[in-house]
Amino acid sequence: MPALFYSLALGSLLPNDAITVVLPLLAIMLAGFISGRIKLFPSNSSSVISRFVFLVAMPSFIFISLSTIPITHFFNWIYLAALGGGMFLIFAGSILVAKFIFKQRLTIQSLHALSAMFSSTAYIGLPLILIIFGEEGLVPGIIGSVITVAIFMPLAVILIEIDKGEVGRKAVLTTLLQVLQNPLLIATAAGLLLSASGVKLAMPLVDFFSLLGEAFIPCALFAAGLFTSGCKIAGDVTEISWVVMVKLILHPLATWWLAFHVFELEGILPVIAVLQAALPSGVPVFVIAQHYDSFVSRSSAVIALSTAVSILTLPVVLFLLLRTHV
Repeated sequence: MPALFYSLALGSLLPNDAITVVLPLLAIMLAGFISGRIKLFPSNSSSVISRFVFLVAMPSFIFISLSTIPITHFFNWIYLAALGGGMFLIFAGSILVAKFIFKQRLTIQSLHALSAMFSSTAYIGLPLILIIFGEEGLVPGIIGSVITVAIFMPLAVILIEIDKGEVGRKAVLTTLLQVLQNPLLIATAAGLLLSASGVKLAMPLVDFFSLLGEAFIPCALFAAGLFTSGCKIAGDVTEISWVVMVKLILHPLATWWLAFHVFELEGILPVIAVLQAALPSGVPVFVIAQHYDSFVSRSSAVIALSTAVSILTLPVVLFLLLRTHV
């Protein structure tokens, strides 16, 4: 287990622990950012590394990790309600703000809302949680990634299709099929099924998935930094600033209220829930915006700016959470 987890268990958290544990992760992202800025890699390198993470390294890590965990640990409905409830409050509230304050149509409303609640749980959140909490944080960390991909991304896509006037049974089925084909969900289901079956993988297979999975954390962080280096701050400055504030301040506050005061989660679960809410906006939002040719520059700016600002806010949130609630 990480040294920080021992300090938490012993109640001896030092003020600089929160910063110390985040710095190596931010340093990898910074390395990716600088590599992109000085053009150390070809222009398409970010997408190539991201595809390796998304299609190979992360699914391998999730599969082999969940295959050894009792399946009952995954279905913690109170935790799901607290984490998903915070996401829903921000998503619904942002839809209303985009509609009545920024006067936007439904497609932009959906992407505006997705940018405000879609945390970078897979690329930044899961590595951070694993470094801090070790195996104790594995399942709640993965759940955060599953919720965003399985629920809120399809919801945004369906709303966009409604705005295009093309929604119908075919559009909904197409969206659901795309969700079911998501490597993260496939790896999660496969790992849980293997765990429930009681079947043990042969050691060569365990080593195969483990080795690939070990590439997940450094490659994901490096890819996030590399992607951010190509983002430009362009678009409506007022709207971009608002979305970043919602993502980094209002989202964690809403989740904090639900996790600690409504559902009264215990142990490290409420801390992990709030930490996931405090993450910067995730890259998949930009991918969807680019696919529909809407909100592209603004989503890119939100990702870049929220990632940059989170370098300052994440250590503060982490320190306050660990100091006051653990």
